[in-house]
Amino acid sequence: MDYPSLLLEKIEECRDEMISLSNTHGLTSEAVVRKSEILDELLNEYQTA
Repeated sequence: MDYPSLLLEKIEECRDEMISLSNTHGLTSEAVVRKSEILDELLNEYQTA
């Protein structure tokens, strides 16, 4: 599997985790905000890959 495909898998996994966290902790919780930051980093990495 190529690197962009692996990144897409990580992005989808992170997105799903963020949605799950937001359902249990609320959109502005520290856990959701941190997961959102990680997702942003992955998306930025994907755009430059």
